[in-house]
Amino acid sequence: MGGGGNMTDARTIVKRAAEMDWSLMPDHVSLYHREIVSAAEADALGVRASSVLWEKIGVGGAILPHYHDVAEIIHITAGKVRLLCNGEWRSYEAGDTFHVPAGVVHSVVNDDTAPTEQISIFLPVEEGAPRNRYFGTTQVPASMPPDRPPAAEGE
Repeated sequence: MGGGGNMTDARTIVKRAAEMDWSLMPDHVSLYHREIVSAAEADALGVRASSVLWEKIGVGGAILPHYHDVAEIIHITAGKVRLLCNGEWRSYEAGDTFHVPAGVVHSVVNDDTAPTEQISIFLPVEEGAPRNRYFGTTQVPASMPPDRPPAAEGE
């Protein structure tokens, strides 16, 4: 959708997992990432984001204590972790989400017997930025995949 909520000629870009390499993150222990949205890609979409990472922490690995000049949202997608949260270590699991303000020290440690995974979203903190709002959606007529089962009543 464009700035006025109108349809545009923009195209959806797909980044397939099989085509993205896991890169070792320096200065941490067994931390790998795939950048699923770079700052340049966010700019092309017309949104403000520093980066969106798909991260994997190996068994015994850790994102060492640190802080950023941006806000970070961390969503655990696989496994059990320990988070340095407001000065205390606490246990969390897949499905849990952390909102970490800019300048707040945090750390995530794999607390499982297999690698853990998370999505980390890094967002600029801008004084005077316009207030956020919930997004709008406009449905359009389109055909569904032919092998899609029919929806149950009430769906």
